[in-house]
Amino acid sequence: MADETGAVLGLFERPDDVAAALDRLRAAGFTGHDLAVLTDSPYPEGAFGEEPVRHRLYVFPFVGAACGFAVGLLLTIATQFSFPLVTGGKPILSIPPMINVLYEGTMLGALIFTFLGALFESRLPDFRPTPYDPRITEGYLGVLVRRTAGHADEARAALRAAGAFDVVPPPSAREEAPRALAAQR
Repeated sequence: MADETGAVLGLFERPDDVAAALDRLRAAGFTGHDLAVLTDSPYPEGAFGEEPVRHRLYVFPFVGAACGFAVGLLLTIATQFSFPLVTGGKPILSIPPMINVLYEGTMLGALIFTFLGALFESRLPDFRPTPYDPRITEGYLGVLVRRTAGHADEARAALRAAGAFDVVPPPSAREEAPRALAAQR
């Protein structure tokens, strides 16, 4: 049976087995970006020997603030030139009233880009079918191996060798198994 989703999930009972599984998977050629640990309780980062996650979330607010400032500046200048109100010889482009609009535009741009950046850095939404097992919410630990195209058997073997008591098939394989049994009858 072909592994269409390219993901394998191994279930473990002890955290030491999870660390051993990650070591075995790295030795089998899987990188840290392909591996994820699923738990029901929070563990500190790096508790299982996984690589630290690198992100660039700090860039998004700065880019958003710059975009918001530019849009606010364009809006105020365009509005004042489109509808000029010359009052008592004062200049058409007046800085003090523009400050409020520029501030609000800067903050709005920073907030929107921060929200979108958090979604982007979290890789959300993820529509790929990924194996999951409800036993993870009961205290078991899961090791998810992504992008196993062509190497799913090696991933399953490494997980079992590290002490996985169950290797969950991908969602497409779980749906095909009852159909295959029904076809044999």
